[in-house]
Amino acid sequence: MKQGLPRPAAKGFTLIEVMIVVAIIAILAAVAIPSYRDYIIRGSLVDGTNALSAMRANMERHFQDNRTYLTTTVGAVTFTTPCNGSVASRTFGRFVITACTAGAALTATTFTLTATGNGPAAGFTYTINETGVQATTATATGWGTSCATSWIVKRGQTC
Repeated sequence: MKQGLPRPAAKGFTLIEVMIVVAIIAILAAVAIPSYRDYIIRGSLVDGTNALSAMRANMERHFQDNRTYLTTTVGAVTFTTPCNGSVASRTFGRFVITACTAGAALTATTFTLTATGNGPAAGFTYTINETGVQATTATATGWGTSCATSWIVKRGQTC
């Protein structure tokens, strides 16, 4: 028998090996991507809740100094209520503080601040009033329902 040259070792991967790797990556992505998205949204929601807390403290300082939440004028000096400041001063990360105009939301002795989200936080709306009552008036799809007594900041959180 004639001895031939040795066969070179096969290089590369078989189709089965490649398909197993693709399947593993797909499973990991199916778990990781939604978790990462929720993580990003939860990080953005902190902007809204912190903004409302800070704006409420500013409103209380204004009330303490002027005995009203409304803009007041004393002589030639006007004391503008914090919630009527520029949009830039009412924007905190992905949230803008709104609904702070004369009428139902703002009186001399009451106010309701509303934080409306955009970007990753789109669909979320939080409120707080002069007594500190926190409410979630809207959430993104799949995050739960609204809540009249607290801020919903986690998927599946109940009121």
